[in-house]
Amino acid sequence: MPHFAPVRVRGGRRALHRLVAHRRRALAAGLAVTAAALVAAGPHPGAGGQDARRARGHPVADPVGERHGTRLVAAPVRIADAGTVRLLRPGDLVDVVATGEGGAGDASVIARGVRVTKVPEPEADPAAGGALVVVSVPRATAHRLVGAGTTERLAVTLC
Repeated sequence: MPHFAPVRVRGGRRALHRLVAHRRRALAAGLAVTAAALVAAGPHPGAGGQDARRARGHPVADPVGERHGTRLVAAPVRIADAGTVRLLRPGDLVDVVATGEGGAGDASVIARGVRVTKVPEPEADPAAGGALVVVSVPRATAHRLVGAGTTERLAVTLC
């Protein structure tokens, strides 16, 4: 085998040095091109759907949903004293208290710190007894309110 002189590449060291020196500029240019492509491919206003309401160019993040056990439902509750219901406004926090049918028994709190969502107009019929108020409560509490409303008199206290 014949003897060969070492192979030398001219400018190899300089090209490597130049690449390392300009890598920040190349990286910045690459990131700018990628960001522009993502914004161009993102949702467009007027396209419809939920994505149209989001701002373009911002990260897409859906809000964290509530757990299934804490979903609130609107529960209509008939309060025995119609005068008390006239004091309530939507947004008020109340405790719903149940007393015995005659009012002589022990009172028990059925729902604590629930939000009033609606106060319907009082009925013209005085025989209806009491007044209706709609509260926002978890589903299990709504079931307890319905059960207590059929057997006991309900009252509210403002929190």
